[in-house]
Amino acid sequence: MKRILHLISSIQGETSYSIQLGHAIVSRIQQKYPGSTVEELNLTEPDIPHLNPASLRAFFSPGDQLTDGEKEPLHFSDRLINQLFAADIIVIGAPLINFTIHTTLKAWIDHITRPGITFGYGENGPVGMVNGKKIYVAMSSGGVYSEGPGKENDFVAPYLKAFLGFLGMTDLTVFRAEGLKVPEIKAHAMKKALESIRID
Repeated sequence: MKRILHLISSIQGETSYSIQLGHAIVSRIQQKYPGSTVEELNLTEPDIPHLNPASLRAFFSPGDQLTDGEKEPLHFSDRLINQLFAADIIVIGAPLINFTIHTTLKAWIDHITRPGITFGYGENGPVGMVNGKKIYVAMSSGGVYSEGPGKENDFVAPYLKAFLGFLGMTDLTVFRAEGLKVPEIKAHAMKKALESIRID
């Protein structure tokens, strides 16, 4: 049995290809690990605040130096971090928007990036503290970015791999529904994406 956290960052609702792909990944995980629980977090609905001077100060200041009011930004961040640590498997829906991730997913990343909690520094540099997680990325894009001339414009998969790895989450697999706007590809793009799903 596994605890699955499914993050949604698409603003297109159930018509979203990344959401459909994410649900399919979750379903395959449940097939492999019967009895697994799923917690779904739609990042576009709780209005996750972007970092501001107050939240940045709260993240990097000792608790005894903050007033109760200044600690308020920590509560939301703490909830997201607790949710992250509780999960065994994280499925991240990540549509490519203007070559990168949606701002809500970036806001989630900013809130889970806390010194002394999710990362630290050792003698040899940064040390990720979120270990033992399996990450699956459900990525969708109108064009093809896994290969060819478009590959250099993919700032979704490389970014997620690099930054989540920085936090210690190095076991990451990307499944792509791509070419969804390319006439000769789009009819079979989603079918190909679903058939590519393999759960480790």
